[in-house]
Amino acid sequence: MAAVDVSLTLVTPARPEITQTVTRGAARLMTALSYAPLLEVCLPNGRRADIMALGPRGQILIIEVKSGIADFRTDRKWREYQPYCDAFAFAVAPEFPREILPDEPGLIVADGFGGAVLREAPATALAGARRKALTLAFARLAAMRSAGVAAVNLEGV
Repeated sequence: MAAVDVSLTLVTPARPEITQTVTRGAARLMTALSYAPLLEVCLPNGRRADIMALGPRGQILIIEVKSGIADFRTDRKWREYQPYCDAFAFAVAPEFPREILPDEPGLIVADGFGGAVLREAPATALAGARRKALTLAFARLAAMRSAGVAAVNLEGV
């Protein structure tokens, strides 16, 4: 009978697993903060927000999940989310090297169970007409998903 090596080896999660874990934790954090999160929301400019959340006072927060250094360095579209939210934040795993992130956006560290806000996202209020259109589109998208429709776009904005 051949000997089997059963030594423990460190397994590094793949990028999709990290993204899924951070997204789940950040969404749980949003719920704990009384925000209503929607995942994978296509914005009117064609960009896709990882998390878009509606706050208790109607504020709109967009969260971009970054799974690693390569993901951050190759994806510079985050400024294109700002016309569609009051505040913007990055969400990363605890082991992510946070020093490479810009100082302007908010910062959330999350794992599969929850998260913590390390830096508040600076607020820049949306214009009233845009807020109304986004809020209505957000509500319609949430209702469509609740009805089992595989909707992803914010229509009517």
